[in-house]
Amino acid sequence: MSGKPPRFPLGLQHVQPRSPARPATDVLRPQRPLHEAARDAARRVAPSGLGLDSPAVRERMVARLHADGLRCEPVLRAFAAVPRHHFVDSALAIQAYEDTSLPIGLGQTISKPSVVGRMLALLFGGERAAAAGHLGRVLEIGTGCGYQAALLAQISKRVVSIERLKPLHDKARDNLAASRHPGDLRLLYGDGRLGHAPLAPYDSIVAAAGGEDIPQAWLDQLAEGGRLVAPMHDPAAGGQVLVVIDRRPEGLRRQVHDAVHFVPLKSGTA
Repeated sequence: MSGKPPRFPLGLQHVQPRSPARPATDVLRPQRPLHEAARDAARRVAPSGLGLDSPAVRERMVARLHADGLRCEPVLRAFAAVPRHHFVDSALAIQAYEDTSLPIGLGQTISKPSVVGRMLALLFGGERAAAAGHLGRVLEIGTGCGYQAALLAQISKRVVSIERLKPLHDKARDNLAASRHPGDLRLLYGDGRLGHAPLAPYDSIVAAAGGEDIPQAWLDQLAEGGRLVAPMHDPAAGGQVLVVIDRRPEGLRRQVHDAVHFVPLKSGTA
């Protein structure tokens, strides 16, 4: 019997520990992993945004615009500050930071970021804007969903934005009410071809719809040293181009820039 290995069950006196006994002073703490996880979490910096709300998403869009040639720093900062996905339908939000136009209803669109950036940068080339470092008093024709108005509010002292389609005017009002923006931003429901004489003159005028001509009311409401940027049909080009008009002491000076494609400029309200 003494030469045979013991059979189970063994008595406690035959059980040999596999490691040295735990010191009596080492207290078992089953909750240790939870406490350590909480301690590690407290060391981390809280994230500044999640998903499309993250500033990093807008910063990547800004980096692409800069790489494509947009060099106007105030405009780039405005793009970084305004969340574009808040101004499009939720089903399209995943495309909000691509360089593409998106439908906003009623046959209208939100313009490509690159086109918006180009127009705002051109406005900064106006005499008054270049001297002031901001766009001053701005008249926007075609509020749409309100995104460009939100950008303008970042780089202007006062923005007056007119929309002729009541459902879009209401949508823009809701979108802008839910976002933070500096300065004085006024949304008007009315005929954009008429401008808004009560608050004229304007240092900067920008239109988000193109017609066969530039309405006389816009020219009359443009301040001396001010600049107007708008799409207009050009028969020679066979489509729309960006037209830049500066009011100088000697009169109006007109330049033609990039080919673009905007919705038609219409009269009246709907």
